[in-house]
Amino acid sequence: MSGFEHYPQETRALELALERMGVALGIDWLDDAQVRALAHEALSDEGNRTMAAAAKGDRAALARADLFGLAALMVKTLQESADEGVASSGGPAWRSFSSALLAELDAGGPL
Repeated sequence: MSGFEHYPQETRALELALERMGVALGIDWLDDAQVRALAHEALSDEGNRTMAAAAKGDRAALARADLFGLAALMVKTLQESADEGVASSGGPAWRSFSSALLAELDAGGPL
């Protein structure tokens, strides 16, 4: 990394996208169990099946697939910023989902 990354802007953009996806999908970012299940799905084979359904035109699966793409961007941003010694954090949706994603990764989830 160059050290010139714009992590605050990236986290704000991701937070806004998460908030919008949360509204569209009915996600309560303050419901730890719901968010942890979502993180598990995003990082598991179940997420791969969702992506396959999205590719076949399933609109609900497409929305979830978009959310899972955001999850991958979040994890990448967290990892890259940590490598640079920068703590990345957004608002409530970001904190909730990133905590759940990291907990899933710590529990042995793939990515």
